Amino acid sequence: MKKYLLCFAAIFLAAAGYSQLQTCPTNINFGTGDLSFWSATTGLINGPTQSYPAPNTGLTTIPEYSLSNTGIQVITSPTSDPFGFFTTVPTINGYAYKYSIMLGSSTTSRALGQTGRNPGGFIRAVTYVIDVPAGSTSDPYTMTYAYAMVLENGTHNSNEQPLFKATLSTHDSVITCASPGYYLPTFNNAAGGNGGSGTGATLDSATAKANGFTNSPVPFMNFSGTNTNGTLLYDIWTKGWTEVTFDLSPYRGQQVTLTFEADNCRPGAHFAYAYVALRNTCAGLQISGKQIACTNTTVEYSVPALAGASYDWTVPAGWTINSGANSNIINVTVGANGGKVTNHEVNGCADLRDTIDITTMPPTVAGRIMSDTTICSGTNVPLSLADEVGGVLKWVSSTDGVTWRDIASTSNKYTAQNLTASTHYAALVQNGSACSIDTSSAAFVTVDSKSVGGKVTPELSNICLNETTRPLLTLVNNIGSVLNWQSSFNSSSWGSFSPAYQNTTYQTGPITQTQYYRAVVKSGVCPADTSDMATVRFYNVPAPQATIDPQNSNICYGKSILLNATITTGTNYAWGNSVPLSPGGSGVVPSVPYSISTTATPKVTSNVVLSVTNAGCPNPLRDTFHIEVTKPIIVHAGNDTAVVINQPLQFNASVNDPNANRWTWAPPFGLNSSSISSPLGLYNEGAPAAITYVVTAETAAGCYGNDTITVKIFKTGASIFMPSGFTPNHDGRNDVIRPILAGIKQLIFFRVYNRWGQLVFSTSEVNKGWDGTINGSQQSSQNFVYMVQAIDYTGKTIVQRGNFVLVR
Repeated sequence: MKKYLLCFAAIFLAAAGYSQLQTCPTNINFGTGDLSFWSATTGLINGPTQSYPAPNTGLTTIPEYSLSNTGIQVITSPTSDPFGFFTTVPTINGYAYKYSIMLGSSTTSRALGQTGRNPGGFIRAVTYVIDVPAGSTSDPYTMTYAYAMVLENGTHNSNEQPLFKATLSTHDSVITCASPGYYLPTFNNAAGGNGGSGTGATLDSATAKANGFTNSPVPFMNFSGTNTNGTLLYDIWTKGWTEVTFDLSPYRGQQVTLTFEADNCRPGAHFAYAYVALRNTCAGLQISGKQIACTNTTVEYSVPALAGASYDWTVPAGWTINSGANSNIINVTVGANGGKVTNHEVNGCADLRDTIDITTMPPTVAGRIMSDTTICSGTNVPLSLADEVGGVLKWVSSTDGVTWRDIASTSNKYTAQNLTASTHYAALVQNGSACSIDTSSAAFVTVDSKSVGGKVTPELSNICLNETTRPLLTLVNNIGSVLNWQSSFNSSSWGSFSPAYQNTTYQTGPITQTQYYRAVVKSGVCPADTSDMATVRFYNVPAPQATIDPQNSNICYGKSILLNATITTGTNYAWGNSVPLSPGGSGVVPSVPYSISTTATPKVTSNVVLSVTNAGCPNPLRDTFHIEVTKPIIVHAGNDTAVVINQPLQFNASVNDPNANRWTWAPPFGLNSSSISSPLGLYNEGAPAAITYVVTAETAAGCYGNDTITVKIFKTGASIFMPSGFTPNHDGRNDVIRPILAGIKQLIFFRVYNRWGQLVFSTSEVNKGWDGTINGSQQSSQNFVYMVQAIDYTGKTIVQRGNFVLVR
């Protein structure tokens, strides 16, 4: 028993000793959230610096040299980089870093405010002195870090470009194979030298991209050279997270120094910053990637890179390496069986190996939901997933096939409750975390609205004996289609129509007793429903009967028409009052047949309704006389006028109805024609002092209109007659003063002046006069002067002046 205890103790001590040999330095991964055990430096290239010696306990940020801008900071909560959009604390192929450090910023030396050029770019560095545990050099002691960076293209020769570098050194030398530097390469063709203002160097963008750099789509204001206003450029380049490892086992029992540094361009006007994260595992090479893989899928396995290393990968039988066989990252297609994935990477500093065991899972098969169906609104439907490989993550549903709602069920069976809308259902399936999520074929559940019988209108109709009109029944407010109509004589025992009648309207036939009607309605798969019933009540009393004449007629405006009716069945009658009737009103039918008449004088096209009732029958007979009334014929003969003898007078009568084209002028005295609209008048010494003509326009149907025009005839030459005064007191007589024109073809003007010679009224319009006001103000009794100028019918100009008196 003591032998076994001694053996166990020896094994335990050996394991504990090996563990100590592989323990990482304290806070090498910034796990305390600060810069403990790290030293730091800020400054200018080829210029002054500021040191922050270890231990720096509690220190989380350090400003840029001589500025308040942050130059170094520990990151404990990841965000997204504004130029590269990568996370500031990475997860790489399954390994989650928890902390990182940002070295540098987008600040350039312009922020120093110096007037001289090329003050030197900012430098920021952090350093850790590693005490490598003593032990066998055959036991690896690895450091693994990840870096990402953002560099502004300075268009300098490569050795002056912004850069990020890692330096591993012993007490007397740099370990070059573990000390890479990263910058944007150029063709080193800059003119001017030392960052001068000559032509900038051309970026070797092909090499930059091959080295993993990407041009950022985010612009940045650059103030390089003498450009005081700045230029907005798209010349920021980023490189996402990349892992690097190195082996310190050759330095067992020694001290080495690890430094990370981000430097702006050597002149200082272009920035650089980088992120660095370190693993807290130092026990050798570790392959990252899924240890459970999905068959027939592609996955990646990776190891942290070694500078200038060669890589040798092996994968299980049946697997295929698609890419990266000679790099630190391989892409493989997983075979049916699991096995071991191994890597062997070698450079001048390290010879590392690792193996991981992989198990495989068959790929996800989402299956299908069983199955499309149709249900009635408000019912439940059981659904099941069939033919799937994998577990159900959740169910989803959609009423439009576009927007999907999650259902928290992981069973392969689901019951949709109380459905009221047609819905798609599917399930999301995954066969373990290594396999992709897939969505099953969906089932579509059609939901039919519940049947609603609605109602039949009119709900009550009356039919009398011998009545020829029949109610038209209409189904309204129903949901679903009509299966058939039913009728009943007692509203309790119903018979269906045969053959089935499926329209929403039904014209009842002749009946000899009261009947009830209803419709049977069915919506999809839902149970049928019956409508409210409609009653057609029968009265064994003759319906009123009458004949009318004329049923349709045409009359002229202002004329009357005699309407006649003979009542053959009925006890009372009543005329409608929509137009003037003589006589109108209502009356009793003393005996049948009974004839009645009335005279209608409508002003517009109208209907006159005669209602006849018969005692015991609730339905009146309503007969309608339709009377078309022509529109009023309006004749305009023209304005009254005056002429002198031997002056031709052209008349121009007009009418609003072109059909009124039969003209008559009376008397025909002095006219060349009395049957046209525009006769010519001519008067001699024998003419009366005045003639009034009646002008009539008539249609072929005999409708007519007329107007009058008075012609004053002066037996003088062409003259202008002017009244000596007027009385504008609004009594309708002599309220306006105007010139009377005899033999005048055109009025040039009629003007009125007050006694001070001021113009108070003027017109050139015939028959227009002055009303005794100036600007709306009534004038008092006084004398006024007038002047009239006109052209007579012979073309001679006539001018007349005088005065008149306004009398109030």
